[in-house]
Amino acid sequence: MSSFRVRAVLIAAVWSGLTSIAAAQFPPAPPPPAGSSVRDRWPEPPRNPQANPQAGSQGNPQATTPARPPAQQAAPRRPLADDDDAATPKPAAPKPAANAVACNGVFAKDSTHLKLAIKYDSRNIVFGDVDGPDGSKIKASILFPNDPRRRLEVLWNNDASRSDTSIIAINGKSQWTAPRGLKLGLPLAALEKANGRPFKVGGFGADGSASVLGWEGGALSSLPGGCKIGIRLAADGKASPDVRAAVAGDKQLLSNDASVIAVKPSVAEILIGY
Repeated sequence: MSSFRVRAVLIAAVWSGLTSIAAAQFPPAPPPPAGSSVRDRWPEPPRNPQANPQAGSQGNPQATTPARPPAQQAAPRRPLADDDDAATPKPAAPKPAANAVACNGVFAKDSTHLKLAIKYDSRNIVFGDVDGPDGSKIKASILFPNDPRRRLEVLWNNDASRSDTSIIAINGKSQWTAPRGLKLGLPLAALEKANGRPFKVGGFGADGSASVLGWEGGALSSLPGGCKIGIRLAADGKASPDVRAAVAGDKQLLSNDASVIAVKPSVAEILIGY
């Protein structure tokens, strides 16, 4: 077979594989092993054994050192033991970086379900129902659907072709990070610091949550790549009824308002949208 024919066969095989990925329903990922996590599965760095500093230097001491009377004989040096080296503090093993959403690459405006499947493996993504507003269900591509710590929901403007990114949702127990290092559980003060100034918050509902209504011209109001950040805050469960009542209802407050600070809210959901 000529080299031209071999190349043609390879190109046809690759194209056929990509086409089948786009057309097939991707199965869910198998559940992770019990008691296991991504961080737990990272190995410790190998420990380099230290050579014995006196190894290989067994020459005759009398060849280089004059003999001394027995009373003045120097005490022999104790060779370094392995325990001495083990007692020396070792740097901590590097921790893997958390998965991060950026306003480019596979999370850009022009992304697709297929691009996510190619990057994260088609076995780790499904297209199914996720929670929408007011108890509704909406369709989304779900990365790592069986691992709450790695789960990520991506909604599309075009469900038929699963393309044109609409919203990327970080919620539940997900450990994904958003632009500027935003993550779930971030306290109010840290969120205000990331924005560089106080921001506007809506009144807290009966479920103890409130939405950020505006970033007031802060750093989170404009991000590279053209995406926008939406945040849902959750009040501290230990906040008293009186404290909750002060921020409840149809109102607009600033994040540095004493009544908002009193409920000790933290980030409960992050929405990255276009």
